Amino acid sequence: MSKPFASSTDTTTKTDTLEILSDGVYALTAEGDPNVGAVEGEDFVVAIESRATPAASRDWLKILREHTDKPVRYLVLTHYHAVRVLGASAFAAEDIIMSNASRDLVAERGEQDWKSEFGRMPRLAKNAEEVPGLTWPTITFDTEYDIELGGDRGKLELRFLGRGHTGGDIVVWHDKSRTLFAGDLVEAKAALYTGDAYHFDWATKTLDNVKAYQAENLIGGRGAVARGVTETDAAVEQTRKFLNGMIDNAGRVHRAGGSLKEAFEATRDALAPEFGAWPIFEHCLPFDVQRLWDEYAGIEHPRIWTAERDREVWAQLQD
Repeated sequence: MSKPFASSTDTTTKTDTLEILSDGVYALTAEGDPNVGAVEGEDFVVAIESRATPAASRDWLKILREHTDKPVRYLVLTHYHAVRVLGASAFAAEDIIMSNASRDLVAERGEQDWKSEFGRMPRLAKNAEEVPGLTWPTITFDTEYDIELGGDRGKLELRFLGRGHTGGDIVVWHDKSRTLFAGDLVEAKAALYTGDAYHFDWATKTLDNVKAYQAENLIGGRGAVARGVTETDAAVEQTRKFLNGMIDNAGRVHRAGGSLKEAFEATRDALAPEFGAWPIFEHCLPFDVQRLWDEYAGIEHPRIWTAERDREVWAQLQD
């Protein structure tokens, strides 16, 4: 029997959990759905990540407003994926910040990604008709950008640490609380989506750069907040283990002259005992292995996912 496409049949409501990591430092997790966060400045808020639609972002803001009424001055988007950016209008932020590389990816493939992601994860597309269009940044940077928070609240350091989950991922570091918002460069007990990834960079130098922060709090793209350096290191290494499991198993099949289907099956069989019960494992893996197979074939820049290509790859690998 064919498996339901991606997360198309996942209609289970997830419970939002707000964690206050330090004075004015917030993370909202949602049982494996995308995480968001915020940091208070002296007289403004920096929101970190949007949700998929304005309605979904308003749900998050309603929770945040129980703790602060400061206006959102900046919205920081760690990468370009639709479920992370299309709810941006709800924040009414003065500025939206992305890396230059992410801005370029919005221009190149934002429309296709919008249709692709909403097709894969329709439950996240709450009141999708409200999305006003693609989300464009007002501030971009190549490798680093700082936000002074004012008073004694320190600053936020936005950094591009290398290619990983996409070609433009950034992290947000708050040194005062030793908190790292890592976006989808790290997941905590949630499967990785790597369909637009640079696996070899990510699994090596990029994760090394993430780990070097020795964060006391780490908010990944999905899953629980990691607390304490032992836990944050473990989250990074769990992410690396997932990537290396893919690289090793798909690579072995590729070197032997096998097929994409064989690479997918070998990778699934190897990863499932440890990772198979984690959120979106079955959803992600066909797209993950297809992208990694492309890298082994010498396709450096990720091919664009469309709703049609999604279905084709799913039918080839998961059906």
